[in-house]
This record gives sequence, structure tokens and C-alpha cells, in this order.
Amino acid sequence: MAKRSRKLTPKTSKENKQNQPHAGVRKRVVKKTLQKPKPGSWLSSTLAIAILLSSAGLIITFAWISVLFILNPDQVSWVNKILPAWIQIPLGKHERPQTLKKIELDLTQKNLIVGELLPLYQDTKNSFFMPVFQQRANCESDCQKLVEIRVYQRSQELEFKSEPESYYYLESQLPITGPEESFVISSLADATLEPQDISVPLPLTKVQRFEGQTPSAGVWFNLRGERQQGNSALAYGHIVYYNPERSNLQQMLSWTSPTGQLPKWQQVTGDATKELVIDGTLGLEPRLEVYQVKPLKLFLKPIQLEAINLKSPVLKDSGYQNALSIARSGLWTPAFEWLKFIKKQRKGLPQEAQAQMDLIRLHSQVTKSQAQKSWASPSEQVLADLIDGRWEKALQVFESAHNVQEIATLLKGDEKRLWNRTVAALRVNPNRQEVQAWFALILTVQRGREAANSWLETQPQIAKDRLAYIQGLLAKLDGEVAKSQISHPSQIVGTVQPIAEVTSSEWLQPNSTADLKLTDNQVWYQVEVSAFSDGKRWLNFPFENLNPPKTSTAGFFWKTLGINSDPQMQIVVWQPNGEQQITIATIKAVQLRNKVLRLLVAAPKIPENQNNVLQPKPLALTNAALEWVQPFPITLRELDAQNPSAVKVIISSVWESLQKSGEVPPGDIPSFEQMQDKLGDWPVQTIDLTNNGQPEIVLTISGTTIASLNQPQSGTGEENANQSPERTIILSDSDEVIYTDFQQNSFQKLSAIAKLPGVQSLALLVENAEKYSLKRWSDKNQRFE
Repeated sequence: MAKRSRKLTPKTSKENKQNQPHAGVRKRVVKKTLQKPKPGSWLSSTLAIAILLSSAGLIITFAWISVLFILNPDQVSWVNKILPAWIQIPLGKHERPQTLKKIELDLTQKNLIVGELLPLYQDTKNSFFMPVFQQRANCESDCQKLVEIRVYQRSQELEFKSEPESYYYLESQLPITGPEESFVISSLADATLEPQDISVPLPLTKVQRFEGQTPSAGVWFNLRGERQQGNSALAYGHIVYYNPERSNLQQMLSWTSPTGQLPKWQQVTGDATKELVIDGTLGLEPRLEVYQVKPLKLFLKPIQLEAINLKSPVLKDSGYQNALSIARSGLWTPAFEWLKFIKKQRKGLPQEAQAQMDLIRLHSQVTKSQAQKSWASPSEQVLADLIDGRWEKALQVFESAHNVQEIATLLKGDEKRLWNRTVAALRVNPNRQEVQAWFALILTVQRGREAANSWLETQPQIAKDRLAYIQGLLAKLDGEVAKSQISHPSQIVGTVQPIAEVTSSEWLQPNSTADLKLTDNQVWYQVEVSAFSDGKRWLNFPFENLNPPKTSTAGFFWKTLGINSDPQMQIVVWQPNGEQQITIATIKAVQLRNKVLRLLVAAPKIPENQNNVLQPKPLALTNAALEWVQPFPITLRELDAQNPSAVKVIISSVWESLQKSGEVPPGDIPSFEQMQDKLGDWPVQTIDLTNNGQPEIVLTISGTTIASLNQPQSGTGEENANQSPERTIILSDSDEVIYTDFQQNSFQKLSAIAKLPGVQSLALLVENAEKYSLKRWSDKNQRFE
């Protein structure tokens, strides 16, 4: 079979022709040519791009300014210099920065004084702390009181940086009022000082920055003042913290120190952060307050000062709780030794318990140091030993003392600190014999030998030999206790009246069987007591809280009134010519009826009053009762030169009071110029009667002067003068009338100003129609009571 050829044959010419162009048709070739741009087209493109970029920049700029305006409007204040007035950016309540000269000028115009500037950090160029003071009226020392503190920051805006002087923003300010006087004097543990309700703020006069390493990132300041108290100066103040993160000032706490010690930062607990220590130690009694910086979940106040206290037990361990208990009573060293043993047993303490232990250690260091000293007197050595819990050593001092009178006096006068220590020590260990001995000694001195024996009989754990030993100590003390039964000095004030007959059964006397008899040239007088001191505080009529015991009632009065110490009284009588005559009387008996306390006294006959209403009543007082105070007088004319506003108030008040009392006719009040001839030489006295450090003005007007103001008809002036007693008006440092004798149909009259022993404020001795009374300023009620 013949094979077929698989050779490909070319297409026919016909097919080729169909794919060929037609004859006579030319192929068109299109050439792409570049056209030359028209002039100015590139410029418009560039301008469009520039406009777009500028618009974006303006949008970003305005957005940036808007953010700044929201966060801090003061930072965009420079924009106002280039804007017309009608579209300027309002800055709201934000003040523009000021130069230091302008700041001082503004404060001066407000009668304020700029204190020394303190740098917040290294210098005062960029930020500083400014204390602002105010002048105190009528003062002799520390006459500027702190009223405000401020913090200023230097302006960083270009507008003010380019100025030759620095400009500052007021970043924070805090008004300042000193701590109340009641808080300051509460640190005094003086049993002779009567507690008073005093809410007068004391002035702060100095500002101190705490230097060195302090906790937190801010700056701490101490605002302080001083108050003279006897021979020592009380220090007090506020602790203030500046928080740079919140840009604000915070008053953290108030403090006081009876010995003038200033607060300090020191490391007390185990961590590296320092604590604030306030030393309120008084005498041998340590009182140390330790404050730790603790966080707070408050935005404006993220930290606080928290005191380490011993009232909140951290552990349930009974030994640990007993250690805190005796520490609170003042037995610091035994408590610290106990806690050291507990810590060793537990191989450590929680952080809060360790802080309590460190506080106790700090007190123990003080009491240990005192007990290790050599004291000059046995009583001082016994006191130092007992405060440190050295019971056995204190007994050795007592046994070796040749005369235990000083120790008896110490135990008798100490009401709380030693008593509380012995009670606390017996509570945790009732069988400790040295403590039992001291408890019995204190009972003997303060409550008598019978009370001590009764207590000893209830202690079954005391062995016979130990009981005999304690009884020997009590026997040694017995003779000294008898000597110490003499009470405090007698301090009594009252009104004297003659008494015709005396019934012995109506009066109390130490020897109830003795007859009430007079010696030659003596008569009986009755003294109605207006006020007296029981050795701790002054009591005033009516004597509602004077509750004598049913047994030994006379002895109670003799001791409470101090008659054991001084049974004599002075009877002061004023003669018609104003001279005083003093007669010595002797207290024989006492009577308490319906809250009225009376004394029966025997004395030589005193001159009679002749029922003259202008002549003062006879006054009875003991030698130690009052100390007369007589301020140096100045004339009203001299006072007008110093304090014209006070003089205007005096004139207005006196004239209105005279009109109300009917002693001058009603009508307009004369001006000072009209009355200057009559009033200019009136004597006035300035003295602090309200205990606020500012003097009051005391004006006393005689009956003759009152009659001359009335301008009576001829022949009536002397008569009116004889019928008008002298009157007194007292103005406070704020020119308010706080005492006046100008009352219609009233015989009240200020007799004298006096100082009472053991009382801080002065007293007014006021006579009325019936009796004398002592009035002192009550800050709570804002009046003399």
C-alpha cells in the first residue's frame, strides 16, 4: 500500500490574497507629537498646591491653639496682640501673669505684707513660695500674723519671656488661720491650770521650709508661732505640703509642743521613708507623735499624714496586746522588751506592728536615759525610775531615803501618770510584789492607810513575809502622810454681813463637840462665798456640784476650801473718803444650804456702811485668793491719737447707755469735737481680758463726770453726782461693747480687775446689790460669766 505524503502544503494564492491589503491603499502611520505648555500654567499649579498646603497648616495651627485654649487659656494670650479687639480670645477667669513688683504693690494696697520668698526648688527665678502677713493691732512683739500662703510659677510664654522683668502666674493659694488656743494649751498637763473652753485662733508668725530629704516629690513647710506660758514658750503651728503634680497647697495637720520643740523629719520605722516626729514631751513624760506619709485615693490630695497609734492591735497574740496596753499607760521600756521577745519568737512582725514597736522604742529611749541619770533628790529619782518601770530600784531609793516627805508629796500630787502605770502593770501581772508595794504606797498617800490595808487583804497571793515588808513601808510613810494632809492654800472670795446670833448645830466645824466662842473685842460675821478654789479649779456661786460626803463633812470642807492651810481672811472696808481699812478675821465654821456656801468668821468690829449705796460693800478674801491688776492709764485724748475708731465707739456707747439709764436727756449724740473739753482727760486702761492676745479698752466714769455731762441746773450737779455711782464700760479689740455698768435701775459696778492663781485669764470683781461675784470671759458664749 502506497504511503500518503504528510507534507504540509502551502495555502493557495487565493487565501493569501484575502489577507493582503487592497491595491492602491496606503497604510496610515500616526505619529505622537509633544505640545509645548502654555505660559502661566505651571504657576497656577504651584499656587494651587501651596494653597492646599497652607490650608492644611492653618487647620493644624488652629487645632493646636484650640487644644492649648482648652488645657491652659493663658498660653494663647499672645494671640490677642495680633488680633483686633472684636475677635480677641476670651481668657475667662484666668489672670495674666504679673511682675513681682506688681504682685507686692497689689498686696500692699490691701494692707497686706509680703514675707520672705522661699524657693520651691533651687532658686526663686522660676518658682517660689510667698507668705502673706497682716499687721496685728496693739502688739509689742511678733506683730505680723500669717493670713495666706501662695505659690508662683514663672511664665514661659514668649510674650513675657522677652520682657526685661520676669512674669509670674499665681499657681496656688491657701488662706491661713492659726490653731485654736484650746488645742495649743491642751498639751499642758498642769493640774493647777483650770480647763477652759477657748476657741480663739492664735497667730502664726514664722514660716520655715523643711530642708534635706523629705518624703514625696513636693515641698514641706512649717507655719509656726509661739505663746509665752510662765517661764517657757509654747510652740504651735501647721504642716503644709506643696504638691507639684497637682499644683496645689494642702494643710496636712496642726501641732503643738509645750517645750517649744519644732517638728522634724527622721527615720523611725524600718523603711527608707522618713516620718514626721512632733515632740510634745512635758517634764519627764515623753509624748512623741510619729506621722507616716500614706497614699490617698483623692485626685487633689493623693497623700496624707497618718499617725502611728497603739489603740489598734494588728495581731491577736495576747502578749502583743498586753504589751500595747502597758505602753499606752506609759510603761514604754517593759512594753518594748516584751515586743522584742515576741518578735524573736514569731521571727518578725507585720509592717504595722513593727511601726508600733518602733514608736514604743522611741519613747523607751527617752525614759531609759532619764532613769540612768543621777538625780539630786530622792523624789526625782523615784519618779524617773517609776516612769521607766523600774519598780524594784525605786523601792530601794524609798527605803534608803532618810526623809520620805518629798516622795510622799510626789505620790500625793500625782493623780494619773504613776497610778495608771501601777494599775496597768497589775492588770497583766497581779502577783508582781514590787508593783503591789507601790500600789499600796500610792493608796496610803491618796486615800489613807485603811484603804491600803483593805486592798492588801484582798490579795491572796501575797506571802506573809512580803505582806510584812509592805506594811513596814507603809509605816515609814505614815508619819510623812500626816504632815502632807495640809491642803492647798486657802483661796476664797465673798461678801461680809454681820450676824447677831449663832446656833452651833447649824454650822460645821472639825471638832463637833467644841463650842463656838468669841474672844475679847470680837464679833460674829457671816461670809457668803462668791467663789473659791479647791486646789485644781475655781468654783462659782451657786455651788451645784459641791457634794460633801455624809461622814467627815467638816473635814471635807476644811480640806476643799484650804482652811487647814490658812484659816484667816481679810475683811476690806471702804471709808466714805475712799480709803481702805483691812481687818483680820478667823474662819470658825462652814455651812452649805440650798447651794449657798457660808463661812462663820470671828473678827474685831468693822465700821458700818451707813447704808450708802455709793460706798462699796465689805469684801472678804483670803491672802492667796486674788492678785490685783492695775494697768497704767492713759487719757481718752491720747487714745484718740492711737485709735480714733475706738474713741468714736466709746463716746457713742457711753452716751447711748447714759440715755437708756436716764442719766442724760434723750437726743442726738454730741460729736467728739463738741465733747473734747469734757471727755479728753477721761482715763482709760488697755489690758487683755479675753485672753486672745489683744488688749481691751476699759473706761471708768465717776458720778461727778456723769453729772457734768448732763449739764444740770445750778445747785443740782452735786446732788446728782452723789446719787450716781461710777460706771465702767469695756470695749473689745474689735470695738464691740463686751461689758457695761450702764444699766437702768442697776447697782452693778466693776470693783477691780484681778488675777486668780492657776487661771490663765484675768477676772472682773463685780459688785451688785447683794454680793460680789467673779466674772471671767467665756469664749464659747462671748461674754463675761
